[in-house]
Amino acid sequence: MRTGSEPITARSPLRLRFWLSVWGLLWAVAGTALFAHTERPGWAIACAVLCLIIAADLMAVVHRLHQGPHYQPGPDIPPYEPDHGDNRPRRG
Repeated sequence: MRTGSEPITARSPLRLRFWLSVWGLLWAVAGTALFAHTERPGWAIACAVLCLIIAADLMAVVHRLHQGPHYQPGPDIPPYEPDHGDNRPRRG
């Protein structure tokens, strides 16, 4: 819900999340390879599953980054009327 007090210069942490996902993916791939090489199949499978989860998160982040900035109302737009839970508009 928009309250009208949002910061004008708010920024999304998507780029940070992207780079942290890349870093985590590198470590998970390295862990998968290392545990597979040392014949520890349980840990190799765990790292491989982690790779899949990180890859899915990375795809979602890249999709959001490609969407670009979304429209945000300016300070001249009044706050939205809050939902009162009874599915009727309030009249003032």
